[in-house]
Amino acid sequence: MSRLTARAESVTRRLDALLPLVEGPRGRVVEAMRYSALSGGKRLRPFLVVESAQLFGLSEAAALDTAAAVEMIHCYSLIHDDLPAMDDSDLRRGHPTVHVKFDDATAILAGDGLLTEAFAVLAGSGGHPDPAVRCELVGGLAAASGAAGMVGGQMIDLSPIRDQLDLAGITTLQELKTGALIVFSCQAGAILAQAEPQARQALRDYATSLGLAFQIVDDLLDSESTPEALGKPTGQDMAAGKATFVGQLGIEGAREMASGLVAQACDSLDVFGDRADILRKTATFVLERTR
Repeated sequence: MSRLTARAESVTRRLDALLPLVEGPRGRVVEAMRYSALSGGKRLRPFLVVESAQLFGLSEAAALDTAAAVEMIHCYSLIHDDLPAMDDSDLRRGHPTVHVKFDDATAILAGDGLLTEAFAVLAGSGGHPDPAVRCELVGGLAAASGAAGMVGGQMIDLSPIRDQLDLAGITTLQELKTGALIVFSCQAGAILAQAEPQARQALRDYATSLGLAFQIVDDLLDSESTPEALGKPTGQDMAAGKATFVGQLGIEGAREMASGLVAQACDSLDVFGDRADILRKTATFVLERTR
């Protein structure tokens, strides 16, 4: 998607500006933050922020700081997820992970730095001129990132019961670990636009289905692709005996479930008519992606 690429470039430029280099000893942690945040990736979550905002007539510029803040949170989660205490991965986006490039302590601090900087960005006037909207964004991102969202999902992923989860349990895990930030990304556009409840709910429904489809495709790629193609290790969940969508449903069953979720996601956008065509194409991209 050329539009996804263009948005990714805009977000990367904004992240570069928001994370300037620093002289002296503390410059090392900023270098590590930049290494993670500027190392590429699909930038799907910030793309969803910008495109959902554009449904309501907002410009890319009006949504860009919020999009960058979401990507900071995502990058922080990747840094910590890759640590030896969690997934112990040495490759991310085709490059050495932050703890391999730097060291464990610097990686922890770099993740902490991106996490806190994200909220500083949202709280700044560049996020939105109305303080009430900025507060809603801060609260929404905190909920999606914390124990009721991504952190809670990661804790389930690390728990002793992880390998015993049934399909409902895996769904709950992934709705928190992966889906919560995707849901916020779509909701953020509606928050920035101060949209009506019906529109917000439509975007929430879209994002909930999209987030699960994204994770199922991740499981499929983890089973069928290679580290060279994905730019990260494969087969780790299977090797650890963790329950996955593919393990529960099989390859074909997982593909069928992902396709059904993408169809649901697209149906959720009917209230927006043709204005939501980019988001519909995004759902198809998620289903068909190869990395």
